[in-house]
Amino acid sequence: MNILVCIKQVPASSKVEVDPQTGVLKRAGVESKMNPYDLYALETALRLREEHGGSVTVLSMGPPQAQAVIREAFAMGADAGVLLSDRRFGGADVLATSYTLAQGVRRAGRFDLLICGKQTTDGDTAQVGPEIAEWLGIPSVANVRRIVRAEKGAVVVEADLPQSLETTRVQFPCLLSVDKDICQPRLPSYVKLCASRERPVTVLTLDDMDDRDERHYGLNGSPTQVRRIFPPESGVRREIWRGSGQTLGARLYTMLRQKKFV
Repeated sequence: MNILVCIKQVPASSKVEVDPQTGVLKRAGVESKMNPYDLYALETALRLREEHGGSVTVLSMGPPQAQAVIREAFAMGADAGVLLSDRRFGGADVLATSYTLAQGVRRAGRFDLLICGKQTTDGDTAQVGPEIAEWLGIPSVANVRRIVRAEKGAVVVEADLPQSLETTRVQFPCLLSVDKDICQPRLPSYVKLCASRERPVTVLTLDDMDDRDERHYGLNGSPTQVRRIFPPESGVRREIWRGSGQTLGARLYTMLRQKKFV
């Protein structure tokens, strides 16, 4: 079973500057990590490989420093890594991002199964995975919480729907977007890290894609754009009340009523 896992490098802190012109995050020089949901996707792929054989390839899109998360994936057990890195990919919304990743999947090879994390912590749209499947013309299942079994030519999964749990059999090739309840990710191995230190990461640019039309990528290919983004206001207001329990209780109740909390 050949599996591809989409991973992303996200800011490790909520204190990230925003470009006032484009409305996109300034990622250069910011401490980063692998998107937490992608750790569950990668662990799911590694367990399937251990049980059924095959290979696990990771695919990421980002600046050159995003190779760090691919190296982390190597340390967890991934076999190969592909990075889509080009300034013309920058500023993409979910549509342009999913299109770029779908183009990257086509260039990376043929896979039975694609696995994505449910969402990213810097976007939280939970749309990219299913959109990749649409661009590729393959079936997908979102909110996957359990792999029931893998069969010849298909996989049976359990998805967490708002009102129920649904068990679905999906034929290969297909895409799964997994939730964090699916498994416990393993820690990176220092032995695997050392063994994969010289392993190459394939870097693809727009010029390597089948579709080289710049209008389909980055800001040019994004029908939605952020008009304004700003950090939440932070402020602390304190009051010290003194008095008997009955007095303080009545005062607290009055304040909660005024603020319409009760």
